Amino acid sequence: MLNQLTIRDFAIVESLDLELNQGMTVVSGETGAGKSIMLDALGLTLGNRAEAGTVRLGAEKADITASFNIAEIPSVEQWLQDNDLDNCGECILRRVITKDGRSRCYINGRPSPANMVKALGEHLIAIHGQHEHQRLLKRDYHRTLLDDFAGLNKLAEQTRHAFQHWSKLNTELTRLSEQSAEQTSRIQLLSYQIEELDQLALQENELKQLEQEQKTLSNAGEILSTGHEFIGLASDNENSNCVQSLNHCRQLLTNIESESPSVRQAAEMLDSALIQVEEASAEIRHYLDRVEINPTRQQEVEERLSTIFEIARKHRIKPDEITTLHKELQQEFNSLSRTDEELEQLEASVESAYSKIIELAKKLSEKRNKGAKQLSKLVDQQLHSLGMPAASLTVQPSTLEKPTANGLEDIEFLIVTNQGQPAKPLNKIASGGELSRISLAIQVITAQTSTTPTLIFDEVDVGIGGAIAEVVGKLLRTLGQSAQILCVTHQPQVASQGHQHLFVSKRSDKQQTHTQIDQLTEERRIEEVARMLGGISITERSIEHAKEMLDLQH
Repeated sequence: MLNQLTIRDFAIVESLDLELNQGMTVVSGETGAGKSIMLDALGLTLGNRAEAGTVRLGAEKADITASFNIAEIPSVEQWLQDNDLDNCGECILRRVITKDGRSRCYINGRPSPANMVKALGEHLIAIHGQHEHQRLLKRDYHRTLLDDFAGLNKLAEQTRHAFQHWSKLNTELTRLSEQSAEQTSRIQLLSYQIEELDQLALQENELKQLEQEQKTLSNAGEILSTGHEFIGLASDNENSNCVQSLNHCRQLLTNIESESPSVRQAAEMLDSALIQVEEASAEIRHYLDRVEINPTRQQEVEERLSTIFEIARKHRIKPDEITTLHKELQQEFNSLSRTDEELEQLEASVESAYSKIIELAKKLSEKRNKGAKQLSKLVDQQLHSLGMPAASLTVQPSTLEKPTANGLEDIEFLIVTNQGQPAKPLNKIASGGELSRISLAIQVITAQTSTTPTLIFDEVDVGIGGAIAEVVGKLLRTLGQSAQILCVTHQPQVASQGHQHLFVSKRSDKQQTHTQIDQLTEERRIEEVARMLGGISITERSIEHAKEMLDLQH
């Protein structure tokens, strides 16, 4: 439950420390006094959107703190534990808003994003606003109310997630299926191209080797002639060759009797030259041993090169890029082949996901049908007590042909307000006053099944009065026995039912207007109820009437 609300420099509130108790707390005050400020401030601690204009004029920031006792709220304790937030039986929500519009949220002193605070706030407080009857005209809200009443939010959320999962898979399946036709022709082309390249079986560096071999074979005769001539001049001619000449030169140097470094260096150079010439001759002999005039092999090489160049032209690439192309085509083929396998797997996943939706949606439908009957019966009882004896509410599920994210049915509230009339949608038959009472009856019933420890009713009694207002007050007081109720009201019949009474007032000085909230003593509470009964002038009669109303609650 909400223990304390502390407000600093928010709107026209300079400083407020409000302690709240279990039971039904009434909040009243004159129109424009600022009753909604307390709820607005509380909403900010629960993650509502903040604006710069909410900071009190002249202040640097607004600071709002709400403290909750969660010792008997296991869902909140578990939530805090799951999110690594200390609790020790207490949950403190804080919101700080600077005058330039920046704001920060805190959970138990730790900075937290607003959406996280909102998720936590749903476990702590449920607010029933004065415009709830307007939402009642929207069919989507009917489903929300039924699920809240029947405790089906978790199952509805599971159904919604299952539908979203199926929808995502089905979209992917559609995309892959549309691609499949195009891929079939592509796979056929790839298969042909890869088979052709497989048959070619071009090896790494083979092209370069073939081009060199082809050049050698086409010039074999000239190479052999020139090579033998070279060997003859270098070492094989009997009459004169390089080796003989170098040896003769070396002999001449030995005849020069001199210790000159130049002679010695020249001799070393001749020795080196002899070695180089002999090695050169040996290399050429070895090379010529591999050169032969072979027209058959030359034709084979040229045909192989012709095939390689023809395939390169076909693919519009360079011949030395064929090996890379072969790998790329094979990778694409494998990828498209895997897509077919993935398509089969995806079809199975889509079918499984759809079955899961049907399973959850049918379970949800069964519980909704049961809850619809219970809700209709209980709301009817409340409507009769609220001065609509002939009224009857029907919570009607309408089966859909296909499941949606919300299940297998639409939910609509139909109403009969006068005996003998057919049930019709709320916006077709209910007047403004009737709609307010219908809304109030539904809110009271759904609040009875709510697990939220604190329920706020913000002027939900607008449009009713007299004996009906007294019934509303008693209903809210009864709710206060099992939950903490905060009720903003203008009705004295409702205000007199509260376990405690808060009074909102406004005062002005020369510079600013300030709002303050006071917890009323018994005497002041009589005066406030009398004011609500009689308006501006409080008479002895209104005082006595107020005492009588309050005495009935003791």
